[in-house]
Amino acid sequence: MNFKFFIHNSSILPYLPALYRQGKKVKSSVPKLPEAKGTSGKVEYDGRTSVNLLCIGESTIAGVGVESHQEGFSGTLASELAPLIKKDIQWEVIARSGYTAARVREKLIPRIKNRPDLIVVGLGGNDSFQLNSPNQWAQDILKLIKALKALNPEAPIFFTNIPPIKIFPAFTPLIKRIIGGRSEQLGAKLTELVKEIDDVYFSNEPIELETWAKRYNIQVKGNPFFSDGVHPSKLTYQVWAKDMASFIHKNY
Repeated sequence: MNFKFFIHNSSILPYLPALYRQGKKVKSSVPKLPEAKGTSGKVEYDGRTSVNLLCIGESTIAGVGVESHQEGFSGTLASELAPLIKKDIQWEVIARSGYTAARVREKLIPRIKNRPDLIVVGLGGNDSFQLNSPNQWAQDILKLIKALKALNPEAPIFFTNIPPIKIFPAFTPLIKRIIGGRSEQLGAKLTELVKEIDDVYFSNEPIELETWAKRYNIQVKGNPFFSDGVHPSKLTYQVWAKDMASFIHKNY
């Protein structure tokens, strides 16, 4: 067992009852938002060459917090990426709120019909909430990568940033510390993992809203980055997609 993981788990045992109660209270207080509509689209660049982009994962990829994928992460990612790689992009979203890495592999991979040329994966939140160990996470991610590679061995796979749970406004300090700590562990594990696999990349830069605000000259008033205190707002999805497009372009 990873020593840091053992220490973390041992330290949280006394807090589990309080964590459970607080988690239930947060769940009841946060509005249940639907997943975004319009799970596919096309961005034209030159009309000559086209890339099939698959976005797969949990609630952030499912677009919880915006009306449509066109204005959310996947649609914006395609719009930002097309001029960078100088190709048309046919994009599709296959995602489900509440899914872990294991659940995505079991339930969503069989739904993929088109052969992807480029794959973007967004996970980590639900595995953190379930307190899945880094080693279990690594096993589930490896199985997921294998399943995705079977669709097209030549398609590069890009993992998005791990959700920044420690800054979610809806969460209590205890939830931020324990669940946020677990998400950081999963991120560290994924960083190690992708180093050993060709054509698999992880955008491991921690999401810091102040950094985004400065980078993209966003005038921050109130809290414009969250739709419900947990999920991203339209602004966040679009800034995140712009960042991810740059990361993909550097490695594609």
